[in-house]
Amino acid sequence: MQDKSFVPFTEEMKKDYTILVPNMLPTHFKLMISIFKTHGFNMELLETSGPEIAETGLKYTHNDTCYPAILVIGQFMQALLSGKYDTHKTALIMFQTGGGCRASNYISLIRKALKKAGMEYIPVISFSLAGIENHPGFKLSVGMLRSMMYAVYYGDLLMSLTNQVKPYEINKGDAERLSEKWTARLGKELGNSTKVRYKDIKKNYVEIIKEFDLIKMRKTPKVRVGVVGEIFVKYSPLGNNGLENFLVQEGAEVVVPGLIDFCLFSIYNQIIDYKLYGKGKKVYPLYKIAYNYVSKKKNEISELIQKHSDFKGWTPFEEIVHIADDVINVAVKMGEGWLLTAEMFELSETGCKNIVCTQPFGCLPNHICGKGMMKPIKEIRPDVNIVAVDYDAGASRVNQENRLKLMLANARRSLEETTVTENTKEHSNILYK
Repeated sequence: MQDKSFVPFTEEMKKDYTILVPNMLPTHFKLMISIFKTHGFNMELLETSGPEIAETGLKYTHNDTCYPAILVIGQFMQALLSGKYDTHKTALIMFQTGGGCRASNYISLIRKALKKAGMEYIPVISFSLAGIENHPGFKLSVGMLRSMMYAVYYGDLLMSLTNQVKPYEINKGDAERLSEKWTARLGKELGNSTKVRYKDIKKNYVEIIKEFDLIKMRKTPKVRVGVVGEIFVKYSPLGNNGLENFLVQEGAEVVVPGLIDFCLFSIYNQIIDYKLYGKGKKVYPLYKIAYNYVSKKKNEISELIQKHSDFKGWTPFEEIVHIADDVINVAVKMGEGWLLTAEMFELSETGCKNIVCTQPFGCLPNHICGKGMMKPIKEIRPDVNIVAVDYDAGASRVNQENRLKLMLANARRSLEETTVTENTKEHSNILYK
């Protein structure tokens, strides 16, 4: 049943409307926006920040709404009320998976906020492969979808390499500057769908890896901290109060699982639906093909990383699927579902023993699959240091950072003990020889 407040984005609107995009993954979304611009859409990524965004969100939605929704609505409304945009020539877009959590209600919540502000005439586009709504002026071709998939791969690669360089770079800012350079270049290339060939994509992967490998670094022992949680606060600097930068400033190396794993998780869930419930029999073979294809492409990037540099590659998704079988079933797929638990196990097994679970207010799936899994994970992996950090409109940033500092203090103590033990063993081996 279609929302009564539904305002379609028409072909005519495509000519002169500005589409505002909420900021979840800065690098990934910049690449995607470049693709849309080439196909005639005028899109703009909102990069505003500050406590006033949450305050604005609370004015236009219920305070019992989940924190990511409050931020998205706040960022949209702040932009529309700023006077910067002609509201009669502006549209909004929201990326959705179509799952059962509150994220599927974002569109109706945004429309209610617009109505409250007297701007119910603004179209709200639902970007979802599940086909939640139909907008005549917003159609995605196969070429666009293919380009966007590579934008995800590129974004993950740049994010992974930047995080592996930033704590060790001698000239501060080298990694960020290189990432920005490649984001601009790749955006132009991906925008022209006629030139997107896998041969060129693979060549770019190698060039990116080699250029990051040339950055001058001082490889001193650092605490490695993984970041997991609800997808918005996990990735968005707005949602997690600049968590990654804070951890780097505190001397840690940040490890963030890529967006491609969430895409694979979404595809795999369709396969599970068929296996468990017999749902989607006709499309099941297509999902299997998509799953194998996307997994293969991810693994190829990982192999290139390890072949052309000393950077760490990525765990194959085929292994991640079963890594948490002892504590959670793959049928648990609401929100981030079993993937959130699996990511914590995967981080632990790849040597990242310190984990921040970003916990937004109002996210029930995350409470169960994130915070709720901490005890069973620690029972199996007693050396894992996990801290859940709550994010909501009333949470104190100082309290969040104090929890993180306590976790980092424990992590540094463990790192020092491990380093001393390893040095002692090495010294003993030299004497024995």
